[in-house]
Amino acid sequence: MSWEQQGYQQQGYGYGYGDGNGQGYGGNEQPQYAQPQYVQPQYVQPTYPQQAYPQQQYVDYGQPVAVEEAAEEKPPPKPAGRDRYFDTLRAVALIRVVTYHTFGWAWCGMVFPSMGIMFGLAGTLMAKSLERPAPKVVRSRLRRLLPPFWFWGFFVVLAMLIHDWMPHWEIVYWIVPFGDPPGNQWGVQAWEILWYLRTYLWFVLLSPLLLKVFRLAPVPVLVLSLAPILVLNFVWSGPEGRLGNEMWDFSTYLFCWVLGFAHRDGVLQRMKPALVVVLSFAAIGYGGWYAFSHQGEVGTYDLDEIPLAQAFWSAGFVMLLMWAKAYFAIDFAWLTRFRRLDRVVTVFNARAVTIYLWHEIALILAVPLIDQFWNVPAFEKYLPLESQWFMFGIGWVLIAVFVLACGWVEDVAARKKPKLLP
Repeated sequence: MSWEQQGYQQQGYGYGYGDGNGQGYGGNEQPQYAQPQYVQPQYVQPTYPQQAYPQQQYVDYGQPVAVEEAAEEKPPPKPAGRDRYFDTLRAVALIRVVTYHTFGWAWCGMVFPSMGIMFGLAGTLMAKSLERPAPKVVRSRLRRLLPPFWFWGFFVVLAMLIHDWMPHWEIVYWIVPFGDPPGNQWGVQAWEILWYLRTYLWFVLLSPLLLKVFRLAPVPVLVLSLAPILVLNFVWSGPEGRLGNEMWDFSTYLFCWVLGFAHRDGVLQRMKPALVVVLSFAAIGYGGWYAFSHQGEVGTYDLDEIPLAQAFWSAGFVMLLMWAKAYFAIDFAWLTRFRRLDRVVTVFNARAVTIYLWHEIALILAVPLIDQFWNVPAFEKYLPLESQWFMFGIGWVLIAVFVLACGWVEDVAARKKPKLLP
């Protein structure tokens, strides 16, 4: 998962400006005035000669500014703040992922299509980063993604080896996940989430070319980015195996990634609101109709099981979110007034890869841990040990433990000083 949350520099929101006193008062020389009964205050002006009255200097809009005011020390410029709208969307997306993997509710993807949103956010951040040389950007993205993956993969691979897994040459995918890394059935719940990192990796590698093509004809390329999933669904289902899986996942979220380009380049902001709303609801409507009308084929209307429905539902949903951000200039700056909530959003974004990689392992470990609670009479009597909500809570406790124990790897990958929390 790329998480450009991972590519951003973490910043605070309380800025110090100093006391702002560029001039002091005092000195040993006092100018003489014609009126002895009036005592002029003494000034120390290191850069301007002392005069009986303050000089006036004029800025380009014609308003007089006293020398004393102009000579004051200017406060340091504010660093560019994080976009809390995008940060909040990413945090909610991660919470939704953990919720879905705990309860398995099919409607979760329709309420909030997390993966489409995360690919859309990653696309706009990638377009911003590509203002720098492309090779440098790609290396930076790989550096931020791979070390946390390797650290996590070491424990997963070791556990599968202990449980009778014998890897072949495909173990190279545990080094660079160009394809789905192999594993045994015992560890499938842990490694099956890696499709996101694999898809994100391919988007990063192809983004320099995709962005150039997009800028040749933004709107046509954006519309045509839905063509690959239509071809795979109705014309040719693609090859079997890893390559086929990669083509399906890449095609499913291609529109969301390119939509990120459109947001960054201002294409969405220039579109007419009525057109955006009509196209978005048309895509959502088609995706929903296809999901419910074809649920008999897979036994559910879950978007994760129906790629075409996922592609169109995510396309319409993410387009509305991105367009609203651009058109109404939404930034969620008010979030900084709620320190604890703002802090949670910051941690989620700084540890997005850690949360995504370790959340399934946390949910797996929650089950035997809760089993041990049954051996304590007080726990058995007063705790809802059979409730999935209790497992959900224990899962988040374990996720917090993994963030504290393993999140520092993301700091190392970003070439920052390792910290327990950002």
